[in-house]
Amino acid sequence: MTQGKILFLGQENCDLIPWLQAQGEQVIQNTNKISCQYIKEQNIDFIISYGYRHIITQEILSLLPNKAINLHISYLPYNRGADPNFWSFVENTPKGVTIHYLDKGVDTGDIIIQEEIKFDLTQETLATSYKKLQTLIESLFKRHWQSIKRGKCHRKKQIGKGSVHKIKDKEALSHLLINGWDTSVAVLNEYALKNKAYQSIII
Repeated sequence: MTQGKILFLGQENCDLIPWLQAQGEQVIQNTNKISCQYIKEQNIDFIISYGYRHIITQEILSLLPNKAINLHISYLPYNRGADPNFWSFVENTPKGVTIHYLDKGVDTGDIIIQEEIKFDLTQETLATSYKKLQTLIESLFKRHWQSIKRGKCHRKKQIGKGSVHKIKDKEALSHLLINGWDTSVAVLNEYALKNKAYQSIII
């Protein structure tokens, strides 16, 4: 039987791709929208989503039960959807990373592993904090990949309603990004403290 391949849905320059290949995995990278036909034609055995911008349908997931995961730069259930790092400071919610199974919702699947991280607000920018989150989640993935691949990993339901954001939600607060992604997170946290009445979109 031909060995199945891993479909990596994310940027082609991601360090996880050569790492997986070094583990002996056959990896196909894609950022485009995929279909059931594509999964079958490419003999895909496992999906890894990391910064992928398209919805993966339930029909696709049904072809790969318990073999489709997402790497998300937030401490779920907080900040599902777009721009999770930005919203974690604007809404003063827990910061961290989560690896979880994909399901029909937006970042709502069972949690495999997650880790919270504390930032020194006086030292970090959106860019530096994101880089630390990225380093953390990739380290967690490497540490747990073999158990995830074999379906031997821990999993638990997400608890609480949390929050979710769309790409367009950030537009109303774009004025806070005074230095783009190099804006100090202290600026965003100050906004959060001054606007405690601000309500995120609750699932």
